[in-house]
Amino acid sequence: MNCYYCGCRLSEHDFCTSCGVDVSMYKRIMYISNRYYNDGLEKATVRDLTGAITSLRQSLKFNKDNIEARNLLGLVYFEMGEVVAALSEWVISKNLRPNKNIADDYIDMIQTNASRLESINTTIKKYNQALIYCQQDSLDLAVIQLKKVLSLNPKFIRAHQLLALLYINNEEWEKARKELLKCSQIDTNNTLTLRYLKEVDNVLNMEENAKPSGRKRGISEDVIKYQSGNETIIQPVNDKEKGGASSLLNIGIGILIGIAAVWFLILPSKVQSEKAEVNKELRTVSEQSDAKSATIDDLNQQISTLTTQNQQLEEQLENYVGTNGTMSIMDELLQAVQVYMETPTEITKIAEYLDKIAEEVVLEDTSESFQTTYQYLLNVVGPTMAEQYYTEGHNAYRSENYADAIPNLEKAVYYDAVHANGDALMYLASSYRNTGEEEKATETYERVIELFPNTERARRAQQAIDEGQE
Repeated sequence: MNCYYCGCRLSEHDFCTSCGVDVSMYKRIMYISNRYYNDGLEKATVRDLTGAITSLRQSLKFNKDNIEARNLLGLVYFEMGEVVAALSEWVISKNLRPNKNIADDYIDMIQTNASRLESINTTIKKYNQALIYCQQDSLDLAVIQLKKVLSLNPKFIRAHQLLALLYINNEEWEKARKELLKCSQIDTNNTLTLRYLKEVDNVLNMEENAKPSGRKRGISEDVIKYQSGNETIIQPVNDKEKGGASSLLNIGIGILIGIAAVWFLILPSKVQSEKAEVNKELRTVSEQSDAKSATIDDLNQQISTLTTQNQQLEEQLENYVGTNGTMSIMDELLQAVQVYMETPTEITKIAEYLDKIAEEVVLEDTSESFQTTYQYLLNVVGPTMAEQYYTEGHNAYRSENYADAIPNLEKAVYYDAVHANGDALMYLASSYRNTGEEEKATETYERVIELFPNTERARRAQQAIDEGQE
């Protein structure tokens, strides 16, 4: 045992010989933790797993760093089928002692085995599904799920107990007792198992005592007894005077009583049993039908979505592809190149093609070669077209014809993107404001401030923004 303060090895004294700190209470706490660990180990050895869990938890309350107790607690959980709780304890143990810890082997045993890990995940999902079925009062489905769980993890005590409880609810006492005995083999002192088992044994003992005995009181030994259907016929041995007619009458009465018993007692229970079986099958078929209906609705929705997307893509493809099967937008770019190569002075014609391309396609979605060619032509016609559009836009602005000024000024800004025509931007922003498009006006003024910082033009743009906000 080491000192909690300096880490030095402790002696038999109640103080640390290295740092002098009082360790009497510390030694007592460690002693109690180890006592609980030893008690948990003894209980686990005799398969008293519930008692072992209680003792080991007490040990960890006194000393959370008791690695042996924590690893043993994980093993007990694993033996009870509680794999998640076991992994939690082993992971904590590994974090407390990263090196030379057997918890590493336990964790690797589960995580490196893909089939076992998948089996554990499936077990947890099916057990949770069984709980949901119980909450929904679908007890038959819950029984099926629990049987699947136990086929994957036969030591899962909680699944055995829940299955036994469902059998008790259905008054299937023998099946419930069989499941509870399996629990007792895994954990001999589980309180819940013992309580269920006591109730089941009480019911079975009552049924055993209620069975009729083979010999009834008040019946003489000197009689002849024989079965006729479901009835026992009793005939005195020395009653020879009544003759055959009396015997036949007794036999007939017995047969009638047997038929009546079958009709009123056995047949209704048989009919009820058949009805219950039919209802169970109908419920199963109904649930399967609901699941298939949901799947069909989902598939129909997917088909509808894909059909809509297909129509949209076909429309986009029609916009891109010409009547001769070639890309119409590529054809327009080639025509612009052809005009530039044959008559470079036809700036307006080239600009018409470029305008049409900009309206019909998103340039960022085209190929790199397409963008390069387009940008080259734009740089060629840009200055001339920018000046032309600026002149037309400025004249319209001075005439207070803002509706015509805006498209011309927008094109002037677009074609002069390299040199950033500040005057065109200022007139464009003012035109936006005069037509009531305040948001666009503000964005354009902010662009002026960004492109021409610390200038008179930027100061006037900021003043215009402030006036618009007021």
